Amino acid sequence: MEFLHAKSLTQGEGGKSTLKYVDVAEIRDGVIVLRSGALRAILLVSSVNFDLKSSQEQDAIIAQYQNFLNSLDFPVQIIISSRKFNVDPYLEFLGEKEKQQRNDLLRLQTAEYRLFIKELTDVSNIMSKFFYVAVPFSPVETKRGMLDKISTLVNPRQAVTEKREQFETYKNQLWQRVDHVAAALSGIGINLTPLETEDLIELLYNSYNPSPFKNAIIKDIAKTEIERA
Repeated sequence: MEFLHAKSLTQGEGGKSTLKYVDVAEIRDGVIVLRSGALRAILLVSSVNFDLKSSQEQDAIIAQYQNFLNSLDFPVQIIISSRKFNVDPYLEFLGEKEKQQRNDLLRLQTAEYRLFIKELTDVSNIMSKFFYVAVPFSPVETKRGMLDKISTLVNPRQAVTEKREQFETYKNQLWQRVDHVAAALSGIGINLTPLETEDLIELLYNSYNPSPFKNAIIKDIAKTEIERA
């Protein structure tokens, strides 16, 4: 199974562009297309506070997850993105509120609260975590004969049309796997949402441009519906 991150990325020769080590060829219709021709769909997964569950609920979750693993006839990749939460924008917001307060007591309380938040984040690592499941589909590779190559040169439009039809066929088979994963994991009590094209671009950008702080936001994904049933 090909992973989203090339193992050779950290083994490149100095001076060469890292772009040649990126496995992703393009992103189309909410699907990642790798250079090998394999497809990937990414599901954003909500979390469950396992420790707060009763022992019976914990046993049920473990059994359901075991059933999910046993039902798979294809590999999946579980991805956890962890970043230190950047609290600076919130502190700036509190600073503006402090300046706008006309009541001396409220201004003092706002200042003390802002100082408390700053000291708390300085002594503790507050992390933001996102969970994903990557669902793969690898089409059967076929070697093209000489007649196929000649046909492509003679009629390139037909070759493009056939390529689009193959992509739609492979994508439909990929989404069948996505539906299976979503249905199996929903029994655990978590919700899953497939990432759209712009969400995938943002995820890959943050993966290949790591930062110790909160992920960079290319577009506003606050409206991303993760609670969809």
